[in-house]
Amino acid sequence: MKIKYIIVFVLIAACLIGRLIWNNKDYQKNELIVPFIRVVNEVVRFSGGSNNLKQTVTKALEGTEGNYAIVVKNLKTGESYYKDEGKKYSIGSLYKLWVMAEAERQIAGGQLSETEILSDDVAAVNNRYGIPPEAADLSEGVISFTVKEAIEQMITISHNYAAWLLAEKLGANNVREFLRMNNFKESVYSDPPQSTAADIALFLEKLYNSEFVGSPQMIEILKKQQLNSKLPKYLPEGTIIAHKTGEVDYFSHDAGIVYTDRGDYIIVVFSESDYPPGAEDRIAQISKAVYEYFTEKN
Repeated sequence: MKIKYIIVFVLIAACLIGRLIWNNKDYQKNELIVPFIRVVNEVVRFSGGSNNLKQTVTKALEGTEGNYAIVVKNLKTGESYYKDEGKKYSIGSLYKLWVMAEAERQIAGGQLSETEILSDDVAAVNNRYGIPPEAADLSEGVISFTVKEAIEQMITISHNYAAWLLAEKLGANNVREFLRMNNFKESVYSDPPQSTAADIALFLEKLYNSEFVGSPQMIEILKKQQLNSKLPKYLPEGTIIAHKTGEVDYFSHDAGIVYTDRGDYIIVVFSESDYPPGAEDRIAQISKAVYEYFTEKN
């Protein structure tokens, strides 16, 4: 019933706009049409997405047993879909997006240099972060990165030690201030880091619109992502996607910007499932369905 009311509203509004244009020929078209399009987009946002896009994602979710939070937004048309976008999840390595952005801010401000060396004893790092020997990626020796290497490795291969050393260098309070200053109200830089699909989508949209210092560089790093078993898995070969994954316990997520000739779009999918490998393939199926919807529709 909600969709019917929306359709009726849009039709009535269209008639009113048409009559205004007819009776006021001195008006420029965009003085009336552009605000009208904004109203329609807000109505679509409130309703959970355009009917066809909603059907596309709903069909891709058929048979799921886990929980999913999803944001899809076409950056050219504004068409969007939202599902549980305000639900807070443990986000795993997605927090590295925030660390990267704060690092770029400090580099631009002169507080940090790309060539500065970050180094520590592996056992000491494991001890600080409470990593038991059986769960540690590394157990002994010294680990060392330049700041530039740490940024790239924590994103492209999700290197935890690179992220930990860089985050320590930046300072936890500075990362939290980055979140506050950019209005990521539902994002928490803590142990564990938490956020919502909406906040991560907002981060990607700000990144796309170059609202962060170093946005172009960060996008290029995200395009080099090597962990591609989720959002990119079923996309056509050669599709350009800038994205970051996150996994912890029963949570598995992926968030990115997909670039197409028909318009670029953001897609964020959070999942919580008893069987994360199945959820990861479901994320890939959702991504495939959304890609086909945006690139194949008339």
